[in-house]
Amino acid sequence: MKRKTLLFGLMLLTLLMTTGVASADMETGNAGETQANIMIGCMLAVAIAGISSAIGLALAGSSAVAVTAEKPELFGRTLVLQVLPMTQSVYGLLTAILLMMGAGLLGGTARVDLTNASLGLGAIWIGLAVGLTGVSAINQGMVASASISAVGRNPEVAARGIIFTVMPETIAIFGLLVAILLMTGLGLL
Repeated sequence: MKRKTLLFGLMLLTLLMTTGVASADMETGNAGETQANIMIGCMLAVAIAGISSAIGLALAGSSAVAVTAEKPELFGRTLVLQVLPMTQSVYGLLTAILLMMGAGLLGGTARVDLTNASLGLGAIWIGLAVGLTGVSAINQGMVASASISAVGRNPEVAARGIIFTVMPETIAIFGLLVAILLMTGLGLL
């Protein structure tokens, strides 16, 4: 628990230091600074959600390996439950792609005036919103692990286990929805 708290504190400190740089001149800036801040937003979305998904996948995967060692015929049912925490990393990736497209970083032209420094700061907060709501993948991995153990005892509960496992993902979906609405409001979409 101390390790998680320390990691979260370091991420928050990095964000606050970055935010101070990004908000130093909110009226005008240069396109390079705005693009750099958009890249930071992309990194936050992908990194936090990706790390959380990896932890969730590991939690569920260890249970899936144990169950399939005893009952190999349950591989398909346990696999579905095991991969569910991966979706949060997909939301982080989608957010990064949309931010980069809006800024013209994926080839093409930017949809917005990149001299507006508030766009870069907005991208940082968008990335953080998606990344932090993506931490739900860890809890989803815990629920998936319990569901996989239940399927090992009674294969008939697989559908119920999927329903329980999908519930923590709702938080990440809310984060993605807010990110898309914010990108639309900022003109990035």
